[in-house]
Amino acid sequence: MTDILLEDLAGVGPATAEKLREAGYGTVESIAVASPAELAACAEVGESTSAKIIASARQVADIGGFETGDQILERRKLVGKITTGSKNFDELLGGGGMETQSIVELYGEFGSGKTQVAHQMAVNVQLPLELGGLNGSVIIIDTENTFRPERITQMVGGLPETEGYEWNIEDFLKNIHVARAYNSNHQILLAENAMDLAEELRDSEKPVRLVIVDSLIAHFRAEYVGRGTLADRQQKINKHMHTLQRFADLNNALVLATNQVMSKPDAFFGDPTRPVGGHVVGHTATFRIYLRKSKGEKRIARLVDSPNLPDGEAIFSVSMEGMGD
Repeated sequence: MTDILLEDLAGVGPATAEKLREAGYGTVESIAVASPAELAACAEVGESTSAKIIASARQVADIGGFETGDQILERRKLVGKITTGSKNFDELLGGGGMETQSIVELYGEFGSGKTQVAHQMAVNVQLPLELGGLNGSVIIIDTENTFRPERITQMVGGLPETEGYEWNIEDFLKNIHVARAYNSNHQILLAENAMDLAEELRDSEKPVRLVIVDSLIAHFRAEYVGRGTLADRQQKINKHMHTLQRFADLNNALVLATNQVMSKPDAFFGDPTRPVGGHVVGHTATFRIYLRKSKGEKRIARLVDSPNLPDGEAIFSVSMEGMGD
C-alpha cells in the first residue's frame, strides 16, 4: 500500500503530484478521503479530473466499500490508549485512558485543569506501551500561549521510578513539536501542516500519536463577532475539525482539543455552563469531557458524550508532579 506513488494514480502527472504534496496530500489514503472541490482547488485541476483522481485513489486504497461489523471490530484492535495518569480518569474512559482515532474535547472554566491534562498527555504519550503510553511524539497547536516546557519538566520529574527505565527530560521535550497559532486561518493551516510532520516522523522511533489543540475555539470566538458571522464561523470550525479527525484516522493518533465555555443565563436548573462551538463541535468530537474545579488540587471530570460508554464522573488531582488520584 505504501509503495504506491501519487504519480501512479490516473490523471496525476509529476506537476500535479508536486502540488498535491505541497497541499498536504502526501499519501494515496489522504487523496481517497478528500472531496473533489478541495482537491481541484489545491491541485489547480478541473473538478472532473479531481473526481477521477479520487476514484483512482479509492480503488487503490480499497476504502470505498462496505465492511461487516466483525471486520470493523478487528480494525478497532489497532486503536491505542494513552493513560491520563489517574486510574479514576482512565476508568471513566473505559480503562486504559484516551483512545486513538478519536477527538477528545475537554471543556471547562479557566482553572479547571484543561491545559494541565494536555501537558500530562504530552508526557504520557511518550511512555512505553507497558506503562500506558504509545511510544510516540506529540504536536501541539498553541492558540493561547499556554504551553510551558517548565511544566513538562515538573511532570517528567513526577513520573514513577520504574525498573529498567530512566526518564530524560530533554528527550521528552525533543519529542514535543509546538506551533503558536496567531489567528484562526493560521490555526487551520497548522492542522494541515501537521500531516507533513507526521509523514516525516512516520518511520522514526517516535511517530506522531497525539495532536493537542489548546484551545480549539479561542481565535474563532475573537474574530467572528455577532450573529451575522455565525454561519461562516461554524463552517470553518467544521472543516478544521474534520481535518483533525482525518489526521487521527490516517495516523492512528489521538486529537485532544480543549474548549472554552459560556454561561447560559436562562438555565433555571443544573449547571449553566455550556461549551462554545455549538452543535458542530458537539457532533464532531468523539468524547466530550467536562472538567470542574473542586477544593485544592481536586478536579472532577464528567463524561458528557461518548459513542460506547455511559455518562459518569471521576475525581482526580492536579499537583506539581502532574495528574493522579
